[in-house]
Amino acid sequence: MTATPADTWTVAGRTFTSRLIVGTGKYKDFRQNAAAVAASGAEIVTVAVRRVNISDPKAPMLSDFIDPKVITYLPNTAGCFTADEAIRTLRLAREAGGWDLVKLEVLGEARTLYPDMRETLKACEVLAREGFAPMVYCVDDPIAAKQLEEAGAVAIMPLGAPIGSGLGIQNRVTVRLIVEGANVPVLVDAGVGTASDAAVAMELGCDGVLMNTAIAEAKDPVRMALAMKLAVEGGRHAYLSGRMATRKYADPSSPLAGLI
Repeated sequence: MTATPADTWTVAGRTFTSRLIVGTGKYKDFRQNAAAVAASGAEIVTVAVRRVNISDPKAPMLSDFIDPKVITYLPNTAGCFTADEAIRTLRLAREAGGWDLVKLEVLGEARTLYPDMRETLKACEVLAREGFAPMVYCVDDPIAAKQLEEAGAVAIMPLGAPIGSGLGIQNRVTVRLIVEGANVPVLVDAGVGTASDAAVAMELGCDGVLMNTAIAEAKDPVRMALAMKLAVEGGRHAYLSGRMATRKYADPSSPLAGLI
């Protein structure tokens, strides 16, 4: 049994089947990255505009290995610490490749890589006014998530744990509250370490999961990409099926009444 064709998700008017988004950093090379993307079944890859070559034909280009006509590129603002930096970076991305669906992240400090929500909100408002469709990395705070939605975010992307930490989702309650209150897609972004973390995100009702380090730093990135694909699909099925209620005490699978 696989995900039905009808079980798609839509962001900024674009519909996708895969609910897994993968990054393009930390891999041994572009070839390994492309193999991992293929194994993951991902239809979107994030691209750090300030770090990954997407416009200089004199150097190895990501597009030589991952075809932007087949896989949707999602330019991101990794490494930006102010709203102005992030806005300028995405303006350059639009000039270079015509991209308007983008991932916005504005970091508060280098040690934790937590988002600076004041700068993030400011950048989101400006980008939305300029016609961008920003998918926004944010803290796992339902109030901040709603403010971003009102500012024009087309998707909310709360962190599960610090970027690159592999700690998994640390606060399931707030992620669930964000999902319940959102009118746009919600995708866990950051903190996933292994397949079970991805399944948890989907079981909470998230529309998808974004990850990079969990795949790129695995001993076998291609196999881990496949594991993540299956985990996202399994978690989605579990969410849609409606899990059993939890109980304080045991409840036998076979009734105790009427025993011989």
